[in-house]
Amino acid sequence: MIELTSKQRKNLEKIAHDLQPVVIVGGAGVTDGVVSMVENSLAAHELIKVKFNEYKDEIRELTADLCEKTDATLVRIIGFTAILFREAEEEEDRKITY
Repeated sequence: MIELTSKQRKNLEKIAHDLQPVVIVGGAGVTDGVVSMVENSLAAHELIKVKFNEYKDEIRELTADLCEKTDATLVRIIGFTAILFREAEEEEDRKITY
C-alpha cells in the first residue's frame, strides 16, 4: 500500500469520476470471491470503484479490510462507493500516472 499526497489523491479522483463500479458488495459481504474480483480488477485497471449495496454502516471497515487483503490504497469513499488504487508492478504495464 502506498501513501498518496492530497494532490495525487485529487488527481486519481478526477480520473475515477467517469468510471463505473466493477465490483459490487452485496448481502454476502466481503467474501473470498469479492476479494478475488477486486484483485483481478486492480491487476487489469489499477484504479477501480467498489459499490456497497449492503453493509453501508460498515463501509469504512470493509474497505480497509479489502485494501489490506489486496494491497490496494483507498483513494476516497464517496457515498457508498469506494475508489481503490494499486499501481501495476511492472513499469511498462502502468496505465495511470498520478
